[in-house]
Amino acid sequence: MSLSIAVARERAPGESRVALVPETAKKFAALGASLRMEQSAGAESHFLDTDYVDVGMVNGISEAYGNAGLILRVTPPSPEEIAALPEGSVLIGLLKPFEDKARLDALNARKITAFSLELLPRISRAQSMDALSSQASCAGYQCGLIAAARCTKFFPMLTTAAGTIRPARVLVIGAGVAGLQAIATCKRLGAMVEAYDVRSAAREQIESLGAKFVDTGVSADGAGGYARDLTAEEKAQQTEKLAKAVALSDVVITTAAIPGKKAPIIITTDMISRMKYGAIIVDMAAESGGNCALTQPGEHVVANDVNIHGPLNLPSRMPTHASELYAKNIYNFISPWIKDGELVFDWSDDVVAGTLLCKDGATVNGQIKQIFGEA
Repeated sequence: MSLSIAVARERAPGESRVALVPETAKKFAALGASLRMEQSAGAESHFLDTDYVDVGMVNGISEAYGNAGLILRVTPPSPEEIAALPEGSVLIGLLKPFEDKARLDALNARKITAFSLELLPRISRAQSMDALSSQASCAGYQCGLIAAARCTKFFPMLTTAAGTIRPARVLVIGAGVAGLQAIATCKRLGAMVEAYDVRSAAREQIESLGAKFVDTGVSADGAGGYARDLTAEEKAQQTEKLAKAVALSDVVITTAAIPGKKAPIIITTDMISRMKYGAIIVDMAAESGGNCALTQPGEHVVANDVNIHGPLNLPSRMPTHASELYAKNIYNFISPWIKDGELVFDWSDDVVAGTLLCKDGATVNGQIKQIFGEA
């Protein structure tokens, strides 16, 4: 019996992405898998049911999941959706493993083999599977567009009959995938861009995009390509140096986030009080608390005449390309383990073992077990 792959419509509020696109559906079918999909599951990503020529369309989540062996998702399943998962099936998605022990317990109760793409090892071989990076690229791009749309100034320099308009000044804080995409987007729009990151390697990347690096004298290179937490002294030094750059900026875009942890506060209330009248902060880290002390997730607030925008789920603002990238990440992760139409994992493989969250009724990822106090 060939592997049966199932996809249901994402039901999380505001979620418009889909885990399977017509291109990857064709590739799965070519590997011998059969595919089922809930009707209109791709509609909000602007994929019609008729675009999925290799997929059987069914009505409702229960029919979609049925006796499927592999479930593809974008967001974590709700309790009701977990109840619909076939016992012993394989689940892949952005499962937010750091957030909800009850969800892990529910998955384990159904003996789901769950792979959480947030746990993917940051190694060269896994780059094509890196959903965090692909979705961060979408988020950084959106931050640049939001900033340009809400800024009270032109981003580019303009020479007109009435005189010359100077370009807007943009400061991007955090130069990971999202930050670099925000820098590139703002540069393409013509802004004068500065950027800062605590990782020493970021300077060369920032300057390669034509932005100016803000040097605070603080370096915080951490494991796995992420920044480590700063000491109190380092935070004070960072704050002092950044405050001047923030005060001169028309736009500040913050992108500093650490998976599984609250976002560090970088823009303090004192910094906000010294910003230009009408300046804007776009806080991409709003979902994990925000890099700005006054960010309200999902809201646009005004403080000291500074506009503070805390957008949520930015990739869903451009669901067609976000879904295409995400679906390719999933395909690149799972396709090496489909042999003759069957799913056969090498549990000792670094990518498989690193991404595995639950198996045989137990949470197996050491980091997650530690967070939730499991032995």
